[in-house]
Amino acid sequence: MKSPEAEVFRDSISTVTQDGKRAWIFPKKPSGRYYNWRKVVSYFLLTVLFISPFIKINGNQFIMINVLERRFNIFGQPFWPQDFHLVVISMLIGVLFVVFFTVAYGRIFCGWICPQTIFMEMVFRRIEYWIEGDRGKQIRLKKAPWNAEKIKKRVIKWIVFFIISFLIANVFLAYLIGSDQLLKYVIDGPKYHLSTFISLLIFTAVFYFVFAWFREQVCVIACPYGRLQGVLLDNKSIVVAYDYKRGEKEKGRAKFKKSENREASGKGDCIDCAQCVHVCPTGIDIRNGTQLECVNCTACIDACDSMMENVGLPKGLIRYASEENIEKKTKFEFTPRLKGYSVVLGVLIAVLVGMLFLRNDIEARILRLPGQLYEHKEGSNISNVFTYKLVNKTTQNIEDVSFKLLSHDGLINVVNDEVNVPAQELAEGTLFIEIDSNLLKEEKDKVEIGIYSGSHLIETTTTTFLGPRSFN
Repeated sequence: MKSPEAEVFRDSISTVTQDGKRAWIFPKKPSGRYYNWRKVVSYFLLTVLFISPFIKINGNQFIMINVLERRFNIFGQPFWPQDFHLVVISMLIGVLFVVFFTVAYGRIFCGWICPQTIFMEMVFRRIEYWIEGDRGKQIRLKKAPWNAEKIKKRVIKWIVFFIISFLIANVFLAYLIGSDQLLKYVIDGPKYHLSTFISLLIFTAVFYFVFAWFREQVCVIACPYGRLQGVLLDNKSIVVAYDYKRGEKEKGRAKFKKSENREASGKGDCIDCAQCVHVCPTGIDIRNGTQLECVNCTACIDACDSMMENVGLPKGLIRYASEENIEKKTKFEFTPRLKGYSVVLGVLIAVLVGMLFLRNDIEARILRLPGQLYEHKEGSNISNVFTYKLVNKTTQNIEDVSFKLLSHDGLINVVNDEVNVPAQELAEGTLFIEIDSNLLKEEKDKVEIGIYSGSHLIETTTTTFLGPRSFN
């Protein structure tokens, strides 16, 4: 049982000093097998991020989220505002997927997949190492006066950071307005699209602020996901953990001595080298246990394994493990909690797949013109005026569109005789429906209408037909 004094570190976050000032983090450059795997994953995801707006499938951008024009492409498939329910279900699946993996594997998303971590650790931090050097050199440079060398290094770093931030802002803009539109703006020049260029500079400033100054504070302070750990993690969750049983033993951690038999002395395997602290990008000591600042980046695992190897002790003092595994040596098990999340996740995925298969290529909406009553025609015919809107969700033009009554005998007259719906566009217009009043059962009768392309039925929809209160 830890004493209250041992838990003092939890009273404040690692990036703030005791007097309330910013504690700048200068992590040592990591190396090791996990870091190498993280580089592979990170550069793969960065490649996907940067090329996705410029990949076309059937003429559609691979991924586009054009909120202003309400046009969305997901994996080359166009989606419309009418498909918003699919977006909601997809977001629920994404959130539940992250929750599921957090319960099982802790904050692994933050360390391996989160764009903030990838850009910070694999792009901006590596540039910093290249320009300013490793941890020790960066600390000395910060303390040094503003001489020519410091000014040169800082200015070069700031310029490179700004250029990369500007590039990232352009890529994100391509996701929002489309890569074709972005390339057109670039060719035309900023003076012809001044408002867009100003927006681009604002995006650039935000990215520059985050990666040049705010940095790890995003993960520690701004990101709500870190706070969720407290309610999602339990003692069965696999996280980056320090094996205090092995590291402390009876007499606690101690510096390494070549001639010493640590096993016989009762000292733990932790040699108190503090390399796990120096390499941490959020400045925590993993030996204090799970903390909200930890992003499961595995840098401390690599650093500790390297030191254990150097002194001839077994690796794995810091490793992926659950608290229960360290305490009782139990293996990972699929708990009822994880089973419950799996069932809900499976149901949502099945619903989404089913909706995608049932999703129509064309969406039709026919509504009676507001404020217009019915009109008597020849004999006992009643006429209503309607507006129609047809949304083509495919990449092919839909031509020779016609409307036919399926539920009643009657006529449909379209104001424009020729109706075509261009690919990924909508067509709208006006039509009149005539039905014999003797065929109407109620004052407001539901009628079913079929939409045809040539002789092929492509969609059906219903609308309300208004007639007299009493019928002969």
